[in-house]
Amino acid sequence: MLVKNFLLGVGVTNASKEEILEYLIKGLKEPSEKYYIVTPNPEILVYASRHKDFKKILNNARLALPDGIGVIWAGKILGKRFKQKITGVDFMKKVCEKVSEKPITIGLMGGRGGVADRTAECLRKKYPGLKIGFIGEEWPNVKVGHEIDILFVAYGFPKQEIWMSENLDKLPVKVMMGVGGAFDYISGEVPRAPVWVQKIGFEWFYRLVHEPWRLKRQLALLEFIYLVLKEKILSFPK
Repeated sequence: MLVKNFLLGVGVTNASKEEILEYLIKGLKEPSEKYYIVTPNPEILVYASRHKDFKKILNNARLALPDGIGVIWAGKILGKRFKQKITGVDFMKKVCEKVSEKPITIGLMGGRGGVADRTAECLRKKYPGLKIGFIGEEWPNVKVGHEIDILFVAYGFPKQEIWMSENLDKLPVKVMMGVGGAFDYISGEVPRAPVWVQKIGFEWFYRLVHEPWRLKRQLALLEFIYLVLKEKILSFPK
């Protein structure tokens, strides 16, 4: 089991992208317990601080990727450094690249207006050997013909995390991963920030400029900073 650092009461995996990828692929080769993957960012951590049931769902995830520069910053402030930032969309693409060379089947669920189909088309072009066993906005009532190794769920938080928690044991899926708006980026539906903007930690600002409706959601960053500094102050010896 990979180690987790706790931020605002939520465990976040402290490992590199390659270490997590290796853990995932190795586990799929052997009979193991089903699990799901979450991608905590500042907004999700703030929401979890207000909703105990949701925090429990996050902590029940076997893997929790440190998604966003804010999580990395918080780790430094609280003395719980992370090896690297790992965004959900980047990890999803890396997984697809890796499993395209193996007998591993993925599924794509969520998105709107056929974006899952367009995502599948883009992924097949980029990774010709990729095996996609299911594509749809929701899981069908009829049984899917064979087991899906990894199901990417793009419902956005908190819906996708709640759905994975409730359905993991009911469906023929080994691993589920909540990927938020990853389908929009992979399909080209929404432009992603240039790599240099991602590297300096300003992808959130780029998204805000292109999707101004996110302003209300981005205000959670202010509360996140407050909660992190509060936790830091409370950790000082009295």
